Amino acid sequence: MSLMTQKRFTPAYPAELRERGVRLFQENRADYRSDSAAYRAIAPKLGCSPDSLRVWCQQAERDAGQRGGLTSAEKDRIKDLEREVRELRQANEILKKASAYFAGGGARPPVPQMIAFIDDHRSVFGVGPICRVLGIASSTYYVFKAVERDPELASGRARQDQLDMAAIQLAFDGSRGRYGARKVWHQLRREGHDVARCTVERLMKVMGLQGVVRGKKVITTNPDAAQPCPDDKVNRAFVAAMPNQLWVSDFTYVSSWQGMVYVAFIIDVFARKIVGWRVSTSMTTGFVLDALNQAICQRAPSEADKLIHHSDRGSQYLSIRYTERLAEAGIDTSVGSVGDSYDNALAESIIGLFKTEVIKFLGPWKSAAQVEWETLKWVDSYDNTRLHSAIGYITPNEAEEAYHTCLSTAEKAA
Repeated sequence: MSLMTQKRFTPAYPAELRERGVRLFQENRADYRSDSAAYRAIAPKLGCSPDSLRVWCQQAERDAGQRGGLTSAEKDRIKDLEREVRELRQANEILKKASAYFAGGGARPPVPQMIAFIDDHRSVFGVGPICRVLGIASSTYYVFKAVERDPELASGRARQDQLDMAAIQLAFDGSRGRYGARKVWHQLRREGHDVARCTVERLMKVMGLQGVVRGKKVITTNPDAAQPCPDDKVNRAFVAAMPNQLWVSDFTYVSSWQGMVYVAFIIDVFARKIVGWRVSTSMTTGFVLDALNQAICQRAPSEADKLIHHSDRGSQYLSIRYTERLAEAGIDTSVGSVGDSYDNALAESIIGLFKTEVIKFLGPWKSAAQVEWETLKWVDSYDNTRLHSAIGYITPNEAEEAYHTCLSTAEKAA
């Protein structure tokens, strides 16, 4: 573009100059034969065009009520409203884009995601308008981009946060997305990563990471009042001094595309270890009996252990086949009261954890085979790698190994 065709920038005339031009026109109009003649005579002396002076004078007459049309105040109000409409339309467009971009991201998306969104749309909306809509300071964006270009510009805390976030991501992924901040913190401590719990909570929020949340317990067993029922030998005291002292049992159901699927568990109370489990498409005695047989085979309890098996009053657990198998293995029976979830609270807690970390987290489910495969993997993780607060944030296998090591040391000392 040549210099001749370039558009010249004309600054706005000062308010004082406009007022002076109007006053001079009004005071000296009588000296000229027409308004146009007055404009042509006065305007050059002020350094403006006759058309500009004419516009100022006519607007002054409108403001004074001497000429029809919009006053200056009305024009300013219209400009403000038009600007507000433009800004609202732009904000609406940004929110529409953001709602699709941050789908499922919560009320406030993580900062890195917002930075990425700004990068993708800044050419259309600009950085400032996007930041105002998202509720993030423009300076935060520019600082983030500066550090991205030159990591040396990052503060010591920011550099440490990057290291901590990498470790948090590994721990979170290792739990398959199930751990919350508390469990992630304990996992990092086990691995020798010295970081405060509040830091883990803060960084997980920034990263958009959240563990699974438990739902409500749903009763799945039907009490059988006609069956003879053993006494409750536990009385809600779900504690054991050693393995093979107290087992608790329960089962739950899962809805799949092929129909209902049932999952039973047997848990050793000492270390909260799952010692038997079974997945079935039918809610029969044989289904829970299979889980019991697996537990007996793995643990090989003896009468000297004085093992107690505790369950609710479901008909499957009170059946003749089930009680005979317990007696054959030398296991004493204990049953809670009717309709009281607290009487089998530990088993129901494990069932709730299974529903939260597997059924709701990984569903929907196509078949019983799919449920069985994921249950297999979860039980292995539960016993061998998952940290449990009730046993000091170690795994059930570690708790049992520590017990046997301590027992062996005591026997050698004796």
